[in-house]
Amino acid sequence: MSTLKIHTLETAPEESKPLLEKSIKAYGNIPNLHGVLAGAPGLLNAYQSIHELFVNSSFDNDELTVVWQTINVEHKCHYCVPAHTAIAKMMKVDDAITEALRNGTKLPFEKLQVLHETTLKIVRDRGYIKEEDIQAFYAAGYEERQLLEIILGLSQKVISNYVNHIAETPVDDAFQKFAWKKEGQTA
Repeated sequence: MSTLKIHTLETAPEESKPLLEKSIKAYGNIPNLHGVLAGAPGLLNAYQSIHELFVNSSFDNDELTVVWQTINVEHKCHYCVPAHTAIAKMMKVDDAITEALRNGTKLPFEKLQVLHETTLKIVRDRGYIKEEDIQAFYAAGYEERQLLEIILGLSQKVISNYVNHIAETPVDDAFQKFAWKKEGQTA
């Protein structure tokens, strides 16, 4: 069991309080992840900033979901998979996309499948992606910008996924119905 604290407005370091107020304004509450991140104001600030940059990237809602969930599932994040399932529903992403990502099955659209495979290769090979994989990504209709934006999404997910692993962040009540565990996962 982790000893990392889930901060509230009352317990957070002073520099984190305006950032938590931003979370309340955006979500109506402080998600548990944000409460944990508040323990390091710079980390919460970085997470919120990268999230905003990624949401405003050139990816549409389906593509944002593919990048997020591909990374969440690969990192076995017990918190982010259910959270992004709920977010995908709010963003009106087709349930078939979300379920394919959660279950590791083929996506219903080839372009999204290529985005998923490219994201997975970047994660698994730590950015060492083969030229033929880059060319397949471009052939699917993506450009250099989107290749780089995958790394922006990965930056956000490394922060949240790794913090959730260390903190064993409890899944918020709003996401409980989307609870997830990777097949064969023991922790």
